[in-house]
Amino acid sequence: MNDTICAISTALGVGAISIIRLSGKEAISIANKLFSGKDLTKVATHTIHYGFICDKEEQIDEVLVSVMRAPKTYTKEDIVEINCHGGISSTNKVLELLLLNGCRLAEAGEFTKRAFLNGRIDLVQAEAVSDLISASTDASRKLSLNQVKGSLSTIINTLRNNILDVLANIEVNIDYPEYEDIEEITIEMLKDKITYINEELTKILASAHDGKIIKEGINVALIGRPNVGKSSLLNKLIEENKAIVTNIAGTTRDIVEGSALINGIRFNFIDTAGIRNTADEVEKLGVEKSRQIIQNVDLIICVLNGEEKLTAEDEEILNFTDNKKRLIFINKNDKPLKIDFEKPAIYGNTKTIEGIKELKKQIIKEFNLSHITTQDFTYVSNARQIALLKQAQIIIHDLQKEVSNNIPIDMLEIDLKKVFDLLGQITGETYEDELLDKLFKNFCLGK
Repeated sequence: MNDTICAISTALGVGAISIIRLSGKEAISIANKLFSGKDLTKVATHTIHYGFICDKEEQIDEVLVSVMRAPKTYTKEDIVEINCHGGISSTNKVLELLLLNGCRLAEAGEFTKRAFLNGRIDLVQAEAVSDLISASTDASRKLSLNQVKGSLSTIINTLRNNILDVLANIEVNIDYPEYEDIEEITIEMLKDKITYINEELTKILASAHDGKIIKEGINVALIGRPNVGKSSLLNKLIEENKAIVTNIAGTTRDIVEGSALINGIRFNFIDTAGIRNTADEVEKLGVEKSRQIIQNVDLIICVLNGEEKLTAEDEEILNFTDNKKRLIFINKNDKPLKIDFEKPAIYGNTKTIEGIKELKKQIIKEFNLSHITTQDFTYVSNARQIALLKQAQIIIHDLQKEVSNNIPIDMLEIDLKKVFDLLGQITGETYEDELLDKLFKNFCLGK
């Protein structure tokens, strides 16, 4: 933390501009060694200056240099950002000169790691920065931005403050055992706070599923026997001719994937090999992969051919997916229907697009997407955070039983402190170095 780091903060390639960022106590003086223009050590904070980066007498690039002095910066350290032309050669040359003049190449995510360690952001916000960079939909962007702004952190900190109130009362009770009324007040307060904390944890965890959907999207498998129209349906759902469509059964032998936005949520549709008994070794591998995919997706669209009566293979597929989240689409209703099917299903075809809109409506209903996109975006979407919240709730449930069974108050304090610490691990009030290394290694170098 005492050295000065630097890294290219923009994607490396040909472009109009690339930015090299420096952070640390020597950031301004190191940049000033290479800058031909104003004396950067004397300029005001949060200002931009025109000039050249030079290697002795040689001009390397024409640049704009931003100078931001601590503590009002991203890392709470002095920061310099050098705006170069976006060529690969010039950008790398400027980076090379910085490294030769006292900078160290930043590790992945080290700028954000310093922001966390210096107290500018907490761990929830740090993780949200990474999510914001990789957000692929407007909904996931809003979710990540809300966490960067600290909305989830505020909820967690409120819970911790409530626990602190109880712990303070317990300490008074332990220090002054002769006052019996204090113990009674503390027990009643504990009951109320535990109930409140449990309710809040329940709300947060209930939203976690929605948060995962917003952040990661939804995987949908199109399942059915060969030649029922799965590939055609995929192409219509993603509005792109991604999958090959022929009248030959078994054309799709491997998975074909395509994405589409529905109500602002990204759906990854997976066209699978038709499930049937086959002697073809290649097709057999595709069928096996289809069966594996069924186990891992969020939704199955089981496609049946409305032109034909149900076959034994159809029945096998329906039975195999019966306990899964599933919609049934009966295809080819533009021709005389011969299928005899009594379960709820959506009828349509891929020629006139009939039924496609209804299929999308049912998908929205299945995942309650209208509710997700009209609510605020304070969701938990991180597996680490969800695991800690679940651990905290287990202890809270035990505490509810212990309070009713008149367990000594000092024993209750131990469990309450565990909950306090678990919530602190979410925001990073308590952490292990190994955890930070694992979290930040997935960041890009310049963030």
